[in-house]
Amino acid sequence: MASKIATDLRTKSDDELKDGLIDLRKEAFNLRFQRASGQLENTNRMRQVRREIARIKTVLTEKTRAAASA
Repeated sequence: MASKIATDLRTKSDDELKDGLIDLRKEAFNLRFQRASGQLENTNRMRQVRREIARIKTVLTEKTRAAASA
């Protein structure tokens, strides 16, 4: 059973997904700097961001494969 988050991502356009991916990568970059300088308070957020990035990349790959086979 697909998660609600993944089904929400599948309804978005490719441009929206790519914009979200860019935002999440920027956030991951900032979180890495916060961790290195000892200012990171919510350490679980790094894991959440990594997983969200993976979900978006998975949906983008599914869409490109579906378009290629159609």
